[in-house]
This record gives sequence, C-alpha cells and structure tokens, in this order.
Amino acid sequence: MNNENMSQPENNPNQFHNVPTMSPTKAAVLGLIAVFFIFQFGGGLLALGIFGFDIKNADMNLMRLLTIGSQILFILFPAILFSKLVFIDVTSIVRFRMPNPKEVGIFVLGLIIIMPLLQEYLHVQNYFINEIAKSNSLVEGIKNFFDELDKLVEESYLQLLTGNNVFEIILIIITVSVTPAICEEFFFRGFVQKSFEYKLKPLTSIFITSFFFGIYHFNPYGLVPLILLGMYFGFSVYLSNSIIVPIILHFLNNFISIIAFFVFGEEELMQSNFVDAEGINTHILIFILLLILFSAFVFFLKKNYNKIVNNEEVQNDLSKL
Repeated sequence: MNNENMSQPENNPNQFHNVPTMSPTKAAVLGLIAVFFIFQFGGGLLALGIFGFDIKNADMNLMRLLTIGSQILFILFPAILFSKLVFIDVTSIVRFRMPNPKEVGIFVLGLIIIMPLLQEYLHVQNYFINEIAKSNSLVEGIKNFFDELDKLVEESYLQLLTGNNVFEIILIIITVSVTPAICEEFFFRGFVQKSFEYKLKPLTSIFITSFFFGIYHFNPYGLVPLILLGMYFGFSVYLSNSIIVPIILHFLNNFISIIAFFVFGEEELMQSNFVDAEGINTHILIFILLLILFSAFVFFLKKNYNKIVNNEEVQNDLSKL
C-alpha cells in the first residue's frame, strides 16, 4: 500500500499513527455508501414495519425514539465499526480529545457569524432561482420538484418538532439536536474526513466530506448551506484535533433553530424555499457584509490558532490547509 502521503510534521497532532488495513479512501467511500443505504432504506423499512403507511397518525414519541435508535444503530455504530476494522485505534482516528473552553469558544464565535450568513444566502439563492424560473420552463420544472421535496421534508420536521409538554420538548431536543450532533460528527468528521485525509489534502478532504454531508440531508434548497456548514465543522475538527468541537457546534446549530422555532414560531428557520423579493437588496447587502466578516474570521483563525490556543496537543501544521 502506498503510504507516501501519510507523513506529516512530528508536532502535528493530525499525523497518522495507524496503518490502515485497507485503502482509507476506499474505506471512506464504502462507509458512505453503506451508511446511506442502511440508514435511509433500513431506517425507512424499520419505520414502515412498526407504523405502517399511516406515518402522519403514528405515535410521535415512539417515532422520535425510533429516530434516535436509527441514528445510533445505522450511523454511529458503523462509524465506530469501520474505524475499528480499518484503523484499529478508534480514539485517534475520530480525534477523541476534550478541548478547553477557549478552543470551543472561538469556534462558537464563528458559528454565530455563519448561521445568519447562511440564512441570508438562502434569501439570495431563492430569489434568483425564482426569477430564472419565471422565464425558463426547465428551471421552473426543477423548482416545482424541489418545492414538493422541500414540502415533504418540512412536514416531517414539523411533526417531530410539535411538543405538548416538557417531556416531549426534551425528547425533541435529544432527537433533533443531541443525537445527530454525536452520530453524524463521529461518522462524517470522525471516520470519513480522517480517512480521506490519509490520501488527500485536508481542504479537499473537508470539501468531499461536507458535500456528502449535504447530500445525505435530502434538502435541495439547503444543499449549499449544509455543505458550507459541514466545511466549517470539518475546519474546526482539523484545527482543534478534537471531534468534541464540531459535536458542540452541530448541537448548538440545531438547538438554536429549535428554540427559535418554539419561542418565535419562526417557520422560516425550518423552511428553505422562502422568497422575500421586496427585501432582496437588504439581504444581498447583509450577505456580502457577513461573508466578508466570516472570511476574515477564518483567515485570522487559520493564521493565529496555535497562538490563541497555546496547547501543545493541537500545535497543527496549518500550511496544508
């Protein structure tokens, strides 16, 4: 096996201590295919076997428990199993390390910028799709298909997010915020991204992993924001050398959206095909300003992360990023 790309500086915590039992790239692709089929189809068949075709009238608490169980069984467990079979040492592959509060805090600051940035991006993207669709029948047809798909995603989310008491609200938070943050980060940023890093440059590994992260969510209008958010999660795990950081970011992203939904009833936070034609100039201006701010933040963090953190465990070689 060609391991020439596996060598990195001695002080780099992302260096590869494990000799994989098969090609890491093939292992990552195999893992992506396997998890896609067993989670989407296996989980779907399991739900169908328990609830039948009348999903709308199913017991929602039982549905939430099934969703939690499916994520653990069909995403987290394969991530650990693949890591063990291919790399043996699961802890180092998924970069399981407790970060200090300063490390978490600085990435949360970036999350505070990127969340409204992606929301403004959706405004701009949807406006132009809507305008193009008015004069192009092909785009209009694709848009109508996306609208139907988005409607199905929205309906399923609204059912999961409708809670009538404290117990149900806690269960909703566990289902939508806690479990996906742990399971998806262990799989995507833990096993998949690290596997790609064995053969590919870090930025390429982050992008490929994030692309599949976006595809897996079946959200056509939200595809680009999901990819960009996934890239930020991937950026955070590479710099911090800790899977805990993207888990916290992923949890906060989902949790803030849920709380805003409960408190303000902001359906826009759960929809992704909204269009605000009258306010488009304001949305474009805010989007550009936030994009400049976030780009400056990432540039500053990349240049100064080791100085800011001042932790020997995470003195990364950032020249490859």
